Amino acid sequence: MWAGVAENPVVITVATILMLATLFCCRGFIIVNPNQAVVVQLFGKYVGSVKQNGFWWVNPFTNRKMFSLRIHNFETGKLKVNDHDGNPIEIAAVVVWNVMDTAEAAFNVEDYKDFVRVQSESAVRNLATSFPYDAHDDGKQSLRSNTNEIAGELKKEIQDRLSKAGIEVIEARISHLAYAPEIASAMLRRQQANAIIAARQLIVKGAVSMVEMALQQLEESKMVKLDDERKASMVSNLLVVLTSDRDAQPVVNTGSLYQ
Repeated sequence: MWAGVAENPVVITVATILMLATLFCCRGFIIVNPNQAVVVQLFGKYVGSVKQNGFWWVNPFTNRKMFSLRIHNFETGKLKVNDHDGNPIEIAAVVVWNVMDTAEAAFNVEDYKDFVRVQSESAVRNLATSFPYDAHDDGKQSLRSNTNEIAGELKKEIQDRLSKAGIEVIEARISHLAYAPEIASAMLRRQQANAIIAARQLIVKGAVSMVEMALQQLEESKMVKLDDERKASMVSNLLVVLTSDRDAQPVVNTGSLYQ
C-alpha cells in the first residue's frame, strides 16, 4: 500500500511542493546579534527594523539588510586648510558615532559610512576656517587654546550634517593641529616672541609694585628722607635691577676721597 502511494505521481508532486515550501519558509529565519539591527523591505516597501537580539522569522519574500548599532571611531586624514587668519594649518579630528535610525541610514543616503567620512571632513574644514589657530587678543576663541569649546562646536556641526542619515555623534575632538611645514618655523618664533613680551610685561608690573612698596616703607619708617631727585635715582636703579635679564653687579659707595 505504501509502495503504491509512494509511486503515485500526485503524492510525489505534493511532497516535493511541500518540501520546497518548507525550505523557502526557512529562508525567513534570521539571527539578530546584540547591538545589531535588520532592516526589512517587502517589494520595495519598508516594513520595519528588527533591533531586538534573538532568533526571528520574517516574511521570506522580504529583502533584509544588516546594520551594526555598535559605537564606531573614525579619524579624518590630516587636512591642510587656512585658518580664520589665512594661515595654512594641518588639522585632523576623531569622531565617535553610531547608527540610531536604521531606516534613515538605509534609505536616505547611498553609503552611510562614506557619508560619515565625507561630511566629517567637510565639517572639520569649515571649523578650521571659522577660528584662528592661536588668538592674540584676550577673550577670542582659538583652535589651540579653547579645546573644549571647539570640540563642542565641531560635534554640533557634524551632528547637523549627519542627522539626516540617522547617525548620532557621541563625541568629536581635534586629534592633530599644527601649522603647515612651510610656515611652522616662522610661527614658532612668533609664539616665542609673544611669550617673551607677556613675561616682560609681568616682570615690569611686579617691579613697579615692588619699587612703590619700598618707597612707601622708607617713608613710613622715616629712616631716610629722599628728595624727588634721589627718589628718581632710586626708582631707576631698582627698576634696572628688578627687570634685568642678568644678575646685577652691585657697586658699593665707600665715600669720597675729598670731603
